[in-house]
Amino acid sequence: MNPRNGTFKPIGVILALVLLLPLAGCVVEWPIAKEVYTTAEQQVVPVPVPAGTEEIGPAEVSRYAELGYGAWEVAPGTNYSLDAGNPRPYDKRVELAPGHTDVTSAARLLSFFTVSDVHLSDKESPAMLTYAGSSAGYGANIALETYYTPAALATTQVLDAAIQTVNALHKKTPFDFGISLGDEANATQHNELRWFIDVLDGKVITPSSGAHLGAATIDYQKPFKAAGLDKAIPWYQAIGNHDQFWLGGYENDKSLQAHIGNTVFNMSMDDTLSMLERVNTTGYYMGVVDGTTPYGDIIKAGPEEDFAVPPTVAADENRRSLATATSPTLNGMREFFNTTSKPVGHGFTQANLDADFACYSFEPKSDLPLKVIVLDDTWKKANSQQEGDSPPDYAAGYLDPTRKAWLKSELDEGQNSSKLMIIAAHIPLLPQWSITDSETIDKDYQVLNDSELLSELHSYPNLILWIAGHRHVNVVTPQPYDPTVATQGPENSFWEVETCSLRDFPQQFRTFDIRRNTDNTISIFVTNVTPAVREGSPAAKSRAYAIGAFEIFATYPFSVPYGHFSDPIDPPSQSYNAELVKVLTPEMQVVIANCGTPLE
Repeated sequence: MNPRNGTFKPIGVILALVLLLPLAGCVVEWPIAKEVYTTAEQQVVPVPVPAGTEEIGPAEVSRYAELGYGAWEVAPGTNYSLDAGNPRPYDKRVELAPGHTDVTSAARLLSFFTVSDVHLSDKESPAMLTYAGSSAGYGANIALETYYTPAALATTQVLDAAIQTVNALHKKTPFDFGISLGDEANATQHNELRWFIDVLDGKVITPSSGAHLGAATIDYQKPFKAAGLDKAIPWYQAIGNHDQFWLGGYENDKSLQAHIGNTVFNMSMDDTLSMLERVNTTGYYMGVVDGTTPYGDIIKAGPEEDFAVPPTVAADENRRSLATATSPTLNGMREFFNTTSKPVGHGFTQANLDADFACYSFEPKSDLPLKVIVLDDTWKKANSQQEGDSPPDYAAGYLDPTRKAWLKSELDEGQNSSKLMIIAAHIPLLPQWSITDSETIDKDYQVLNDSELLSELHSYPNLILWIAGHRHVNVVTPQPYDPTVATQGPENSFWEVETCSLRDFPQQFRTFDIRRNTDNTISIFVTNVTPAVREGSPAAKSRAYAIGAFEIFATYPFSVPYGHFSDPIDPPSQSYNAELVKVLTPEMQVVIANCGTPLE
């Protein structure tokens, strides 16, 4: 296999089929709980770990339950009222719409769902940095969940449960579409992305790799038939940093070869070195999950002096990286054309492939003047640094001149054509856009800073919403207009809404219900939903493991240092449901006056 051009030999496919033959007839299904609730109706709340409980490491999964890590209970839905007898499930936000405190909805304009940061993880891949996370002590940095979390044992089953929950909600109030906001794969592996597409397509999923150890006996390893997204719901895709770069931030010859090789990854654990320097050095084998064990024990990990010969696993060409020396996006986009759900390409077109350009727009309803602008705002030029240099921050937002010009043209078209607009991207706005005007990547790749991008966006009053993932938090941020600009008013403000990770606690997705109000404003109802898992299923166990890892890694909300959480701060469920009121221009009030499905 040539990791530089993404090609591989047919023998790899033959070998994979031979390995899978013993699994024939072992396919199971994982139905969800009968009743489905949003967090406005019912919440999953962690049970506090008793004071004085022994502090353990994140990989001591077999001890989670006995010590009280990962315990949870069901609680009433969100309540933003001081009157306990009159609960208010949505926090009404009118700070961008002065004078509109008593709005009443007249019609539903649009309903959709978002899922983000699924991080489907090939836990048996020799390219994973499992030991770097699993060996961390109590209270380690939560960023280490990228390398190890026991919740990763059942990422495919959690996604399947989320899609079944979407289908159940769709029967109550139909969705017009769904969109994934990026980071479907954890380490830009081909099999990880295929699992994502195949779960939504309702195919048989083999959630293991290599020798497929434990596939006949261990629940999280068993092949299963995914339910698939209701065929009436089209779904679209945005690109994330983990979809393009190994573990979200790196890619070099060593990692490219590791994906398809059989030798467990070996790197330094010296935290005085940069991450890239550690990757390019040796010292510790990173290990893999043993799929024959119920708790996903870590094996083949530790100091290299403990191994007489380098530890190996069964190689699997389906683990190949989607990234190449010339493009981190092209192979990934191509996979979305291999699908049985709609639309083919899931937003990407042949023009996107021809130009290797992962931005596009679509209009979800023919009778509603609204378009969704899907923006690839991730870093590029993964191989621009010299070998051994520290790479730029691939987890930060970035627009090169081409994408900047494209975004402006899309906003211009929407504004001039009297369309409401939503921007969907993986990276949120502040504080991710933190590079100064003077800084460049190489010599021609100047980036936008916070103030420049926001100033540009505030000049489009028809922009109502920026939606994103990436930070694994549920955050709503008002983006108010600039009162020092004479041509701007409240209608130039917009809302930013972040969707948390489906892998890590709180393992939720979001729904959006956009309504036209009787006073010609619009309300955007944003709701978190926890998948309705069935007791004893891999998805239910993953929930407990995600909560346990949250407690052991001493997770704090990423939003606190950035000041982005609105009150109430840090609810136990990590949910935030709100009604976000947005003022429209007089022209748009007339345009949408008769749009939508009337509400009773």
